[in-house]
Amino acid sequence: MAALWPPSAHPIFSPMDIVRWWKALGRNEHVRIGLFALGCVLVALAPVVGLLPGPGGILVFALGLGLMLRNSLWAKKRYVAFKRRWPKHGAWADWGLRRKSARRRDKIAKARAKLRAANGPSAADMD
Repeated sequence: MAALWPPSAHPIFSPMDIVRWWKALGRNEHVRIGLFALGCVLVALAPVVGLLPGPGGILVFALGLGLMLRNSLWAKKRYVAFKRRWPKHGAWADWGLRRKSARRRDKIAKARAKLRAANGPSAADMD
């Protein structure tokens, strides 16, 4: 296996080499486990940091949750179960994590609402 760093033998490398290296690093199983563990530690530390003045606890929790969701299938499954049980809270979590799927669902919902407003009430809406 080739060395992960530097991305090229040339002392000046392109930004694309850095992006390619960063993505390859994210596919490494040991790195993913380490990032998941770091996320767990950050979530556990969030209440302690929350005692300090300012919004630090919320930011530490969000960063830890993001690391956990990005690097663990188990955490993703728990998150999906949470969203199914409490959809309103799941929408807030999506917003806080800036998830692409949340933006896509919001865009579709706004387009449907706009279409309904333009066409007037339908028979399905009156039930």
